[in-house]
Amino acid sequence: METKQSLGEKILHITLKIKEQYPELGKYLDEMPITIPDKKYPIITSKILQDYYNSLTSLLDNYLLEEFCNNEMN
Repeated sequence: METKQSLGEKILHITLKIKEQYPELGKYLDEMPITIPDKKYPIITSKILQDYYNSLTSLLDNYLLEEFCNNEMN
């Protein structure tokens, strides 16, 4: 498993990419579960960070696939 630091860097990179290149997806970033902790002092593990990174990549991949399909149909 990757380190928390490595995962943090990957999360930062994909978050910046989404905000800069696909601002229409920005509204979904604030709705993701890791950004709304259910505890006062949540413990952030490597698994939680990996799951968050996976959800970010899935959000972007699904959006790009949808855009590609829409462009192909037009």
